[in-house]
Amino acid sequence: MPQITVDYTAVLDDSDSLDADGFARALHEAVVEIAAARPEACKTLFREAYAAYGYEEMDQSHAIVHVTIGLLAGRSEETKAALTEAVLELLRTHVAPRDGITLHASAEVRDLDPSYRKFER
Repeated sequence: MPQITVDYTAVLDDSDSLDADGFARALHEAVVEIAAARPEACKTLFREAYAAYGYEEMDQSHAIVHVTIGLLAGRSEETKAALTEAVLELLRTHVAPRDGITLHASAEVRDLDPSYRKFER
C-alpha cells in the first residue's frame, strides 16, 4: 500500500516526454506528505498502452496519462481530493509539452477493497 499505476500512451514513451523517474519520486513524496503513507510502501507501476481511442479514432496527436492510487480505507474525501490535485500538478511538470500533441491527463485516488492482501519475498 499504496498501489499506484500510471497508464500512458506510447506517444509519450521517449525520454523527452515523460520523466517517469522524477514523477515517481515526486509522487511518492506527495503520497507520504498528503496521505500519510510510509515511504518504503510506495511503489509505482508504469504501463504503456499501444493505442487509445476516443469517440473518434485517436491518432498520434493525442497522448493520455491516467494515474490511479489505491489506498487502504480511512482517508477523508478532502485528503483524496488534495492528493488527486497534487498528482495533476506533478503531471504538468513531469510531462513535457510537445508541439502538435494534446495531453489528456487524469488521476483518481480510491480505497482498496477490504479483500486487498499482499505478500513480499
